[in-house]
Amino acid sequence: MARFISIMGVSFGFLMVVLFPCTAAQTVHVVGDNIGWTVPSNGAVAYVNWANGKNFVVGDVLSFNFVSTEHDVLRVEKTSFDACTASNAIGDVITTGPVNITLEGAGEHYYICTFSQHCQFGQKLAISVSTTLGASPPSTTPRPPTTPIAPSADCPTSDPPTTKNSPTGSMMPSPPNSSSSIITAGIYLSTLILIISFLL
Repeated sequence: MARFISIMGVSFGFLMVVLFPCTAAQTVHVVGDNIGWTVPSNGAVAYVNWANGKNFVVGDVLSFNFVSTEHDVLRVEKTSFDACTASNAIGDVITTGPVNITLEGAGEHYYICTFSQHCQFGQKLAISVSTTLGASPPSTTPRPPTTPIAPSADCPTSDPPTTKNSPTGSMMPSPPNSSSSIITAGIYLSTLILIISFLL
């Protein structure tokens, strides 16, 4: 009987360690959904609308889908976000896409594209990150002017892809998998451990 209790205690402890990540599973947010990270045809309102109603939590991932030679991502302070400048950068410019950025701290996060005038044409994102799900209201970005500035010919937009804007003429890569496969593997491993402990 003591052996059974000991095995159950070890199994329960192992299950808690393996399954604990299930309670803190991250959410992968594909920035812009189908349009990806590009100069939106309707200006900054595209990313404002995308962020509205979403809850961003520390540990979540922002997935920026973009073509490396046409866009980049830079986290900046609010003053640089508002002015569309790369000054006051938080980290380095990320030039290789697609890229996943883990949200590591609570507060306001601001991202811009530093290519040409992409930021001025609306390729910028502001979100509010909380420490726990539901701890703050959904993220909102200040509303831009209702009349977007038309991108120039050298700025790729969110309009349907063409050979000029995409070297292969194809859509952006699929978003990365979420953490669900890791959780599933943990559950299977835990079940296997339980079965083995009962057989011993």
